[in-house]
Amino acid sequence: MRNAFVRVAVAGALLGASACGSEASRSAGDTTRTAAPAGGVDLTGAGATFPYPLYSKWFSEYAAKTGVKINYQSIGSGGGIRQLSEQTVDFGASDAPMTDDELAKARGGEVLHVPTVIGAVAIAYNLPTVKQPLRLSGPVAADIFLGKLTRWSDTRIAVLNPGVTLPNSDILIAHRSDGSGTTFIFTSYLSAVSGDWKSGPGAGKQIQWPAGIGGKGNEGVAGTIKQTPGAVGYVELAYAQQNNLPTTLVQNADGQFVAPSIEGATAAAQGAVSKLPANTDYRVSIVNATGAASYPIASFTWLLVYRHMADPAKAKKLAEFVRWALTDGQKDASDLAYAPLPSSMAKALVARVDSISSGSTR
Repeated sequence: MRNAFVRVAVAGALLGASACGSEASRSAGDTTRTAAPAGGVDLTGAGATFPYPLYSKWFSEYAAKTGVKINYQSIGSGGGIRQLSEQTVDFGASDAPMTDDELAKARGGEVLHVPTVIGAVAIAYNLPTVKQPLRLSGPVAADIFLGKLTRWSDTRIAVLNPGVTLPNSDILIAHRSDGSGTTFIFTSYLSAVSGDWKSGPGAGKQIQWPAGIGGKGNEGVAGTIKQTPGAVGYVELAYAQQNNLPTTLVQNADGQFVAPSIEGATAAAQGAVSKLPANTDYRVSIVNATGAASYPIASFTWLLVYRHMADPAKAKKLAEFVRWALTDGQKDASDLAYAPLPSSMAKALVARVDSISSGSTR
């Protein structure tokens, strides 16, 4: 069984790799996407797969509306930060805010973090005989991914799911193989709810996984789970929905079991937004938020842009696109399982985007 899992995981990784460099697909499960030709592209970006379904729709709509073509490579948050820092793209995208060290190494100067939407990371699984959503607490989820719980019929899982007949089969873990903001969100949550996780693998875009097989991108992990009975992994909610994967209810900080949803992500963000200082740089975490309705594995996702760009035409086009994304583009969020930004936050971010310039010290 584990050999079969390895073969499927490798296939999932290849599927994820084929998605890199894609531009216009609206399906997270589409593995036929190809890179846009270099000619005629106005802006280039790279990074997170977490928001790719929405960004793909935005880039397509914006090109139809304005004629501005944006080529985005869905390569993971770590790759997006690296390419922005090396100035090989015009903007990056990440589900993990850049660290102070990463900001200091960025060759183009000051980097602005612009939250675009709020997303939920779901724990998805493949148990064909289980018909109702499973429940997991944070500590139990952490011990699953630590490799401490190896059978679905384990008593600690069964206690959380009374009346559910769990299969006496191996738990097969799928995780990201690439540097990933989705991994950062998920491991930040596990670190918040499990001392063993915090003192062990810890939180990061790329960690040393105690167990499981890696897949490239959200696409690769979702593909592995879908094709492997007994598998469990973490993916952005849109990828779970578009691949028809069941997801667990997760116990939040108030003790409630909450399904991943737009409403749960919004509830998690509301408290954080109200407490942001006037001089915030928007590098803020909302995992394990309080509130009965809060889904605990939620996060902003960010566009990363240089405040001062060398090319004035690109600076203008990028600022105009980001401004559109923060206003008109927000209407597309809920259709693809993302929560739009609170309106007050979007307005403040538009003012921040207006500071993007070419060579100015504004």
